[in-house]
Amino acid sequence: WIVPFERNPRFTGRETQLAQLEEMLFTEGRSGDHTTKAAIIGLGGVGKTQLTLEFLFRMRKKYPDCSIVWIPATSSESLHRAYLAVAQELGMPGWEDKEADVKGLVQEYLSKESTGQWLLVFDNADDIDMWIAKAGSKPQSGQGSQPLIDYLPKSKQGTVLFTTRNRKLAVQLAQNNIDTSTLLLQLTYLPLAIVQAAAYINENGMILTEYLSLLAEQETDVIDLLSKDFEDDSRYPNVKNPVATTWLVSFKQIQERDSLAAEYLSLMACVEPKDIPQYLLPIKQSKLRKMEAIGTLDAYSFVNRRRADQCLDLHRLVYLATRNWLRKQGHLAQWTEKTIERLEEVFPDHSHENRNTWRMYLSHVRFALRSEIIHETKTKLMWRYGLCLYREGIQGRWKKAEDLGVQVMEARKRVSGTDHLDTLTAMANLARNYWDQGQWKEAEKLQVQILVTREIALGQNHPDTLTSMANLASTHRSQGRWQEAEQLELQVVQVVEARKRVLGADHPYTLTTMSNLASTYNSQERWKEAEDLGSQVVEARERVLGADHVNTLTSIHILALTYRSQKKWKEAAELGMRVVEARKRVLGADHPYTLTSMSNLASTYNSQERWKEAKDLGSQVVEARKRVLGADHVDTLTSMHILALTYRNQKKWKEAAELGMQVVEARKRVLGADHPYTLTSMSNLASTYNSQERWKEAEDLGSQVMEARKRVLGADHVDTLTSMHILALTYDGQKKWNEEAELEVQVVEARKKVLGADHPYTLTTMSNLAYTWKDLGRDAQAIGLMRECVRLRELILGVGHPDFTSSLNTLARWEEEQE
Repeated sequence: WIVPFERNPRFTGRETQLAQLEEMLFTEGRSGDHTTKAAIIGLGGVGKTQLTLEFLFRMRKKYPDCSIVWIPATSSESLHRAYLAVAQELGMPGWEDKEADVKGLVQEYLSKESTGQWLLVFDNADDIDMWIAKAGSKPQSGQGSQPLIDYLPKSKQGTVLFTTRNRKLAVQLAQNNIDTSTLLLQLTYLPLAIVQAAAYINENGMILTEYLSLLAEQETDVIDLLSKDFEDDSRYPNVKNPVATTWLVSFKQIQERDSLAAEYLSLMACVEPKDIPQYLLPIKQSKLRKMEAIGTLDAYSFVNRRRADQCLDLHRLVYLATRNWLRKQGHLAQWTEKTIERLEEVFPDHSHENRNTWRMYLSHVRFALRSEIIHETKTKLMWRYGLCLYREGIQGRWKKAEDLGVQVMEARKRVSGTDHLDTLTAMANLARNYWDQGQWKEAEKLQVQILVTREIALGQNHPDTLTSMANLASTHRSQGRWQEAEQLELQVVQVVEARKRVLGADHPYTLTTMSNLASTYNSQERWKEAEDLGSQVVEARERVLGADHVNTLTSIHILALTYRSQKKWKEAAELGMRVVEARKRVLGADHPYTLTSMSNLASTYNSQERWKEAKDLGSQVVEARKRVLGADHVDTLTSMHILALTYRNQKKWKEAAELGMQVVEARKRVLGADHPYTLTSMSNLASTYNSQERWKEAEDLGSQVMEARKRVLGADHVDTLTSMHILALTYDGQKKWNEEAELEVQVVEARKKVLGADHPYTLTTMSNLAYTWKDLGRDAQAIGLMRECVRLRELILGVGHPDFTSSLNTLARWEEEQE
């Protein structure tokens, strides 16, 4: 028995329909050799759900061996949660797997004859797109992506019952098979209308005949207008819509007796009708007066007051009637503007601390922003809404945030001018969105405009100008444009020195600039300079701000990354642990910054070969991010990516490949197939396949990555060259030495040009090419190249470095073979 509602003790009547249901589902239906299906259709508010509930409670008593399962089909989210709860309740193997197709598990379970007799109810099956694939549409790939009709279980002991407002869908669901018994109950009495009428009669102490006279007096044209958008075939022609009629009688009474209640109803008609926070309704006179107004709406059955979460629900028909009334009176635009102004007051900023609050308002803000109103308040609300969507870290919402960002930027240009600071801030936010989506050209175009404007308006030494320089330099680096990046970074260095002289070494602006420069040195692999500067910032901030200040912890975090990049694992781990503990204490264990610190510490443990600690910490981060940010958030996928690398380092190839494949598929879905993060995941998965000696899969995937990076990043980008290097290793594993040599020659030449002849990556490729030539029997060329590699490694890395020692020993062995 999996039904989430109690029995309604006030249910009465409908005996004919109840008997008809039992006959069709439990008498006639049981004689066939197929799953019996039935549908109950009718207008919203007609009582389909209450009739079904009463039927279930009666059948439970009469057929105690029949399993009964209830699934709400109001949205894909509610349906998934219900399926998950069913799978858990019935103890289906594999339900706890985050990637499990729970609908398929339930379908398989109920389709087994050993499961016995069952009745499956889908309540509010109204969305035809959820159930039936559109004609001509291509089948969707991935688990759980088929239309719901494909997940209906099949068993001669089973029965499926649908409730729906959609007659066409009802016919397709209940008559899917030509032999299926079908029940379409036409319910013409509307409980919602009856409840509203009863509330009015009780509130005003009138007798039934007086109320019937009131209904008769309502003008037909007004009722027709209020009924717009919820006409239904189940109502006979030339009959007034009962909900609209009772609504109009009650609303007139509320306008006369409680104007604040009427105002609240008008405001709620301009947002989504469900999950309306009571805080959205402004306090006009006193909190008591507000509660009285809500009580009036509740008494007339216009709203459903949810005590548990202090939210209100408007019935769909009440909602539509109210909007149509406002439209008729010419007040809809006015109330929409008032609602936007109120949302702008209560909608918080996008900080993590406000996450639960702004999530509560997202659907309402989205609805209000659809209006055609042009107003500065709407622009402000749109900006904050876009930042919240961006903070969600999901590509679908990033794209929406991008669209909103463009609108805000254009509005700011129009109202304040191109050079206004608000306009530049909007442009910077949009550029950041482009950057995270891997749209480097779009980001660069905006960043150049911002930098030029800020240099003119604020001066080269202003913190915002320096931030613009650093952002543009970062974009150039992502594009592989090293010289341009370094020119910008050199300007930043000069400003840092000027800052120290003018403001002082401990001034917050100076320390912020130094911290940004340390990060820049990190990206340039100038580790010594990054470490020296980072240490200065940490010491100064500890002295000026305190050891636990968020900015101090950020500096320590950056210094830990610098140590890790230099393979100073001990120092990196010590600092990393310090940041994790401090951020847990200051920000909380589930704060995104805390989880980022934990993720980086797990990577450090990886490098130290502290596999168990790396795995345990990495798993904690994955689970926490799934819980806090969601399974498809970019940070969640990053932590899964790191955990897959941990498995690979432990030589747990199977686990690494499985998790790596999950990340690849998720990043394709969330970020897109050509996003740099997606391509990095594919590249790492190809390396895992190499380690498993799954050469064909490694080669296919490696080739895809190489071609995609050439197309997206350019042939000489460092990431493109890395993918060519990995593909060459795949050829080596298959002894395709000619193909390997051809690729490695390209990589050596490109790395010399891009990174320099003495860069460690260039030397690694030279060494690999020498080995390949040796495999091909080109001994003289192999020895000559290895000799050059030894010379450069001694010069750059030193005689104590393991790479120098390995090259030297190989060269000695080859030369000895030649003698």
